Amino acid sequence: MRKKTFAAATLLAAATLTLSACGGQKADSSTVSAVSQDSGSSGPATVLDQPWAKPGLVLTDTHGKKYDLRKETQGHPTLLYFGYTHCPDICPTTMSNIAVAAQKSLTPAQRADLRVVFVTTDPGRDTPAALGSWLKGIDPRFIGLTGDFKSVQAAARSVGISVEPTTKDKNGKLVSVHGTQVLAFSPKNNGGYVLISDSATVDDYIKDLPKIVQGAKP
Repeated sequence: MRKKTFAAATLLAAATLTLSACGGQKADSSTVSAVSQDSGSSGPATVLDQPWAKPGLVLTDTHGKKYDLRKETQGHPTLLYFGYTHCPDICPTTMSNIAVAAQKSLTPAQRADLRVVFVTTDPGRDTPAALGSWLKGIDPRFIGLTGDFKSVQAAARSVGISVEPTTKDKNGKLVSVHGTQVLAFSPKNNGGYVLISDSATVDDYIKDLPKIVQGAKP
């Protein structure tokens, strides 16, 4: 099957056309990586030709302990998402879709092996306790991380996700502007090889998760 090749920055820029309660995303044009997508595929998952390296991120988990992303997820299929708990729609919807799909499509052993990591883009409000409480209502197995904003921002940019400091909107409400894609890392080589858009539904994840946990192309 013929493949189309795109730049990751182009795909990310396209996502900015759809504004969300998380805020408008600004693509970082300095992060460009070739990706490929099967022609004719209209699904939300895009397979990268050149996988991104897993960020060397060390933050604080919901138990108040240091969590080394690379070390703790080494050899495990991993879904990485940058968001915040006060988001009214996309962030909780994305996490809930993954939780429901994992329960429906994966075996107990596969669910135990999968690492779903939620890194807050709003560390000023998302304390370890706040993150833990929020994630417990979605899936207590999910990992929540908080800490230095600049470290979070740099880690996100290293995988093509734009994150900006929390600011007030025109109504005085605090909002976090960030990219809304989920990045899947393979258990085979720890490379971030699949980019999943925020349009992914439960059914999309049900179809793709069994392949992702094996490091296969969705």
